[in-house]
Amino acid sequence: MTEFILNDRTVRTDAPLGTVLLDVIRYHEHLPGTKIGCREGDCGACTVLVGELKDDRVEYRSMTSCLLALANVHGKHIVTVEGLNMDHLSPVQQAMVDESGTQCGFCTPGFVVSLSGCCLSGEAVTEELAVRAIDGNICRCTGYKSIERAAAIIADQLAKKDAKDPIGWSVKNGFLPAYFEGIKDRLRTIAPAPPIQAGNFPTLAGGTDLYVQKHDTMHHSPVRSVFNDEALKGIRIDGDQCIIGGACTAADLLNSAELNKLFPSLEKNLLLVSSTPIRNMGTLAGNFVNASPIGDLTVFFLALNSTIALGSAATPGQARNDRSIRLRDMYKGYKQLDKSSEESLRSVRFKLPTKSTRFHFEKVSKRTYLDIASVNSAIRLEMSRNAAGGDTIREAHVSAGGVAPVPKYLANTSAFLVGRPISKDTVRSAINVLNDEIAPISDARGTAEYKRLLLRQLFFAHFMELFPETFTLKELVAAPSPNASADKT
Repeated sequence: MTEFILNDRTVRTDAPLGTVLLDVIRYHEHLPGTKIGCREGDCGACTVLVGELKDDRVEYRSMTSCLLALANVHGKHIVTVEGLNMDHLSPVQQAMVDESGTQCGFCTPGFVVSLSGCCLSGEAVTEELAVRAIDGNICRCTGYKSIERAAAIIADQLAKKDAKDPIGWSVKNGFLPAYFEGIKDRLRTIAPAPPIQAGNFPTLAGGTDLYVQKHDTMHHSPVRSVFNDEALKGIRIDGDQCIIGGACTAADLLNSAELNKLFPSLEKNLLLVSSTPIRNMGTLAGNFVNASPIGDLTVFFLALNSTIALGSAATPGQARNDRSIRLRDMYKGYKQLDKSSEESLRSVRFKLPTKSTRFHFEKVSKRTYLDIASVNSAIRLEMSRNAAGGDTIREAHVSAGGVAPVPKYLANTSAFLVGRPISKDTVRSAINVLNDEIAPISDARGTAEYKRLLLRQLFFAHFMELFPETFTLKELVAAPSPNASADKT
């Protein structure tokens, strides 16, 4: 039995755990404000807010209900557009009206729900953050400018929000219905989900790709969810290692003070990964195990030379039997993994960057945001000073996506760079090695030749960004290749 609070009402259902929340909301609970659009998490018409007890507060995140399984909402508060209605328009609804932020109206509930999430957030809301809150919502009518103006109005009105008690402040000031103040106590009364009975059930994390690829298999099926497993969450520093739980979401990474300190460009990098609702759902382990050749997080962590821990669910009275392998060694072929169906990816670890570390991530897609990569790439370099006072590459790890059947760790290119100075000749020579190591194919994302060109440019970009005093694009492109006949670009 799955139990959760839907707006102001407790819902108990024995529907299969694999049932997507969108269908429960519309067909079981008859709330039509949550719309059916793409069923792939792209359009945002089915967006809901999901509140979860965290210590002594309820934290809300936007999620797309078309990809959200019942197994992942037990004990949580689900808010649809109906749950935001009062006897007057809320400031969010009023701003959408005043700025003509709706035309056909199909997408409007999703925008209202996403923007209302700003009222529940404990962080200061700027215009930039308000617009970011709706980055997963698509509108085909307005051209977005009217909606952006509405978002700016909301940000201005929320400038005085009490960050310590955003719910109480929002209720008092008419942004939210009064019932929100009682949700925390009501969630405490819901018993934990019962353990899943033994069986060969599909393992489910965030489901953001699994439901797109295998909707008919997952929908209305029993599942074994690890999305809420606290043992698979958390980001911690242990000596010179960073350890991240497999069930951490992309949003967890984005919001981590530790990771942002380690990687100053992390926010810019992760904002290129999908949208806010999908980042709130998609997990690190799910991205790795999905084995997409263009997985952004996979390419990011491949370049960190990461190690993963795989383990099967422990049986009563027996210890866990986990094993560790390099992330790059998990990929054996297209969608073929060194991982059994009984194993879950429990954590990933990598060595902490130091003052001698240089790290960079690049991605090219047809749209800057909300799109999968045509080609992506990351690099980690460990530097030393040579006798002449210049920089020498002591250790190198390069990865790329979209140029092979698997997310590719470029072992030969990485090995080639070791021991070489930071120079134009080094970079241009490495391109020849890189070209021999990849095997892109022509598809909807571009021709094979185009992808080779993209990866070359991204490889140049790594060095231009990491060593701006040494490289410019014009110099790199114009410089003669040490082995021009082997340069396939």
